Amino acid sequence: MTHHRLHLRPGMRVGLLGGSFDPAHEGHVHLTKVALRRFALHKVVWLVSPGNPLKARGPAALEARMARAEAIMRDPRVIISDFEAQIGTAYTAETVDVLKAAYPGVHFVWLMGADNLHQFHRWQRWEDIMQSVPVGVLARPGWRQAGLNSRTARKYHHMRLPGRSSFMLTDQAAPAWCFVNMPMMQVSSTELRAKGIWQSEN
Repeated sequence: MTHHRLHLRPGMRVGLLGGSFDPAHEGHVHLTKVALRRFALHKVVWLVSPGNPLKARGPAALEARMARAEAIMRDPRVIISDFEAQIGTAYTAETVDVLKAAYPGVHFVWLMGADNLHQFHRWQRWEDIMQSVPVGVLARPGWRQAGLNSRTARKYHHMRLPGRSSFMLTDQAAPAWCFVNMPMMQVSSTELRAKGIWQSEN
């Protein structure tokens, strides 16, 4: 497996935000900036995936999604990467394994919205992900209670860090997770595609 270096140094606190970003939008930007602040991160890596195994419809071309992400997320602390396409992984657990091996000493935290927490138990090797890195969960419109009542939240209830201590998440040994509230933005990739603002390709 080969990949372009992400220029991460030992001791860095780095958030990983994975997804198809089909397309990237202001909601992703907002979530990322909240995560940088609340979890005291040095960097966030947007892992623009080749595709989502849980979705039947394929996303737009990777190059187009990368270009859109780079155009909308203008912050030197955020790295836009096609890391998964470079190393040939299709699942988050594999990606996390490779990242931890490639960047020893970096304190990774997996970032996701409450909507993903709701169905996280459907991800391949989801428990391995929880055991590998702390997980930072951010509220999404309409998904707060569903996420907090999810199978994952129930199973790891005693490993939950209070929201007021979110800045300590990267210092915790996995499994550890933290749910933080944030001002909501009513925007989604699905809505943008439905409005014809972004054309996906199968």
